[in-house]
Amino acid sequence: MMRGQIPILRIGPTLLVTVHIELRDAVAEAFQADVLTAIEKGGDTGLVIDISGLDMVDSYVARILAETGRMARLMGTSTVLVGMRPEVAATLVRMGYAMEGVKTALNLDDGLALLGHVLPKR
Repeated sequence: MMRGQIPILRIGPTLLVTVHIELRDAVAEAFQADVLTAIEKGGDTGLVIDISGLDMVDSYVARILAETGRMARLMGTSTVLVGMRPEVAATLVRMGYAMEGVKTALNLDDGLALLGHVLPKR
């Protein structure tokens, strides 16, 4: 599914969203709407948001990510944020964002494991 600029993939009962572009206001709002619509249509129980492509996060993007996780939880979907760079983590801490309601993991494998999905080893 891809209505906006950010692709949304389905892996079993989990949606995978890889943010590879800067989230400007209109793009961030479309991202949030697309994710919530995908959850509604698919009844997904997990959401992984990969932000490894983001070099920086401002307060608006941090708010959109946290709100999307909380909204997903209200719809019965657990959210894990993966791929956070050290400078992004430092910025979020300095801004006072705890990302309440959103779990975090270092990478996609760990994020899927947090949701109870284990990918086969190669």
